[in-house]
Amino acid sequence: MSIDWAALGSVFGISLVVTVALVSLFTLGVVGLSRQERAAAQGGSAALAVTGAYACFAACTAAVAYGIYLIVA
Repeated sequence: MSIDWAALGSVFGISLVVTVALVSLFTLGVVGLSRQERAAAQGGSAALAVTGAYACFAACTAAVAYGIYLIVA
């Protein structure tokens, strides 16, 4: 039995980068929604923050769906 350490390291590195990117994207969505709530409490509007938040959530959903597609196919 032989382990291809280069391939294992590559999979680990890519998984780490994608995980950090996905969590960061979701965090940006949550921050956008919190800014909308803060603006609403002050009587303003934060349409750009809400649009950005929904875009971040949509990108997270697309990334998860693509990952599931890669596993199933």
